[in-house]
Amino acid sequence: MSQDLTAANKEKLVSDMKVVISDAEEILRATAGAAGEKVGELRTKIEVRLRDAKERLADAEAALVDKTKAAARATDDFVHDQPWKAVGVAAALGLALGVLIGRR
Repeated sequence: MSQDLTAANKEKLVSDMKVVISDAEEILRATAGAAGEKVGELRTKIEVRLRDAKERLADAEAALVDKTKAAARATDDFVHDQPWKAVGVAAALGLALGVLIGRR
């Protein structure tokens, strides 16, 4: 279920985490004064939301790892296919960084 993490997915994840935090605060307030049926219902609700949030975070992490590995493979392939271009790009970046650092 690895999918691209779009802006809508990020917003949904943030929204879900806010709901989980809100539920956690509510359960803390409920357990401060009284225990009983309400506490059990809140704990069940928060367990379900935490499980859902963990699944979404795991999916997001898997997507990020997949994208990172793909980028690393593409870079490795480029360097092996065209080593002199890679050396030229690295030298140009080094020169640009040296100039930027030297201005400070």
